[in-house]
Amino acid sequence: MAQINIKRGIERVPGGMMIVPLLLGALVATFLPNMPKFFGSFTNALFTGALPILAVFYVCMGASIDVKATPYLLKKGGALFATKVGAAIVVGVIMGHFLGEQPISSGLFAGLSTLAVVAAMNDTNGGLYMALMGQYGRSEDVGAYTIMSLESGPFLTMVTLGVAGLSAFPWPTLVGSILPLVFGMLLGNLDREMRAFLGKAVPVMIPFFALALGASLDLHKVWQAGVLGIGLGIAVVIVTGIPLYLADRLTGGTGVAGTAAANTAGNAAAVPALIAAANPVYAEAAKSATLLVAACVVVTAILSPLLTASVAKRVQVRREARELAR
Repeated sequence: MAQINIKRGIERVPGGMMIVPLLLGALVATFLPNMPKFFGSFTNALFTGALPILAVFYVCMGASIDVKATPYLLKKGGALFATKVGAAIVVGVIMGHFLGEQPISSGLFAGLSTLAVVAAMNDTNGGLYMALMGQYGRSEDVGAYTIMSLESGPFLTMVTLGVAGLSAFPWPTLVGSILPLVFGMLLGNLDREMRAFLGKAVPVMIPFFALALGASLDLHKVWQAGVLGIGLGIAVVIVTGIPLYLADRLTGGTGVAGTAAANTAGNAAAVPALIAAANPVYAEAAKSATLLVAACVVVTAILSPLLTASVAKRVQVRREARELAR
């Protein structure tokens, strides 16, 4: 039987394993909204079960985090982690002061919210970062993502929104949002075989929770989200990229690792829905935020490699100039 390269085709799209199923779910929600309920059973669960799938996803993600990081990994990863989250907090505080919890309701920026911006800035695309550092950086810098992967999930976004003075979350909700990740870390660090076993499931579950997330979206808003998403993607690269570059330089790097971290993770598109589930006051903002962050994933997946390659080329030129001067 002739083979169709479905996986390769999906992966040609930046963040494809997240974006393509998300759009497929949105198509069903827009044109066949009653289809999942009509078939019911497992079919309906597949289109409505984003939260349980995400809970398992974060257990498996936690299992892949090795707490026995070397001092260099702690220094480099810790600096990039603190800088990325710190930039999101600063922007969140400023936007929270003017917008509060609700999205902008009209005009060119309709749909933009503090939730969307914070979710887009808080989480680094690990696969993209490691691929870029494998090409342009050092192996030690690749390992720095061990620390940066703690950005995954809604916990830091909840904390950031609280720091911004917006509607806070009760402590059981905050703890509950990070428990699956912590439980996974415990399993993975107590048993390397469990780490290998659970870690393999991380990429497998991404298209499934993306499909369920997409099934809650209305495609009539996609065009507006796309335009805003382009702007948000550019903002993420610039607003987080500059401090990340400086943090990398200050910790003995060339700036390449910092630039490679200036992007948005595919699973960040799941965060608005998780936030809304934890606190309904964000329900309205979450609708447009999911689409905005999804668009931002694609934009940063294109811009971040271009910028990283440019910085790496400048570093190489300076290195060659110093060698010639000797």
